[in-house]
Amino acid sequence: MMEHFITRKAHQDDVKAMHGLLLRCAQKGLLLPRALSYLYGHIRNFYVAESGNGELAACCALAPVWEDLGEICSLVVKDEHLRKGLGRRLVDACVSECRELHLKKIFALTYQETFFTRLGFSVVEKSVLPQKIWADCVNCPKYPDCDEIAVLLDVSASGGETRTLLPGLRE
Repeated sequence: MMEHFITRKAHQDDVKAMHGLLLRCAQKGLLLPRALSYLYGHIRNFYVAESGNGELAACCALAPVWEDLGEICSLVVKDEHLRKGLGRRLVDACVSECRELHLKKIFALTYQETFFTRLGFSVVEKSVLPQKIWADCVNCPKYPDCDEIAVLLDVSASGGETRTLLPGLRE
């Protein structure tokens, strides 16, 4: 029997579980850690995937960066729930919200190039993201030697390629 998951906006009660997911991934060197204070302060940016028994299986955030640009960040799926489509569903939710916010492009800095290119993102040079570099990257411990790959999706041109899960975000 296939396990059922609900994709929804995160709420304050999810923060400690999200923090645990992100911390485990950060300890593997796959993303930068996020402090609890950051997660509480940015909870409105996050989506989660929750199993039928209430377990938090994945999380992801959409962070507006500039007038027409958003970033997918903090995308984590628990190891035991990989390859169940949860990452795709969370990215779809972020892309849908980009359209609601009239953001024309969305990017991610990632080690998972193949995952994003399968979703229609293109690999780009980080230099096409000057707003991100000057706002966040200059404060990163990896700067200027970042080894992440920049991927970008033109949301305005992608039309109906991604499934729209809003409202309700249930599949």
